[in-house]
Amino acid sequence: MITAIVNVRTDGRRIPETAQALADLTGVSEVYSVTGDVDLVVMVRVRRHEELADVIAGGISRVEGVTGTTTNIAFRAYSRHDLESAFDLGFD
Repeated sequence: MITAIVNVRTDGRRIPETAQALADLTGVSEVYSVTGDVDLVVMVRVRRHEELADVIAGGISRVEGVTGTTTNIAFRAYSRHDLESAFDLGFD
C-alpha cells in the first residue's frame, strides 16, 4: 500500500463542502480539518504509484474549493497502533 499525505488549501468559505467532496473520492481514506498553513490534510492510500496521479492531480486538485496542494509520499509507517495490530491474534 502506498500512502500520500496531501496538504490542501481551500476557499475558506467552503471548507466543509470541500472536505466532504474530497472524502468521497476513490483512494482517499481520511480527510482532516486542521489548523496551521493549510486547511485540510488528506490521506491517500493506493496500491500502485500510477494511481497517485489519478487521485491527486485528477481528483483532489479538481475538487471545487481546492486552491492548492502539496504532497508528501510516505516511505514507511511508524505507529503504536500498527505495532499492536501486528501482534493481535484476534483473541478478546
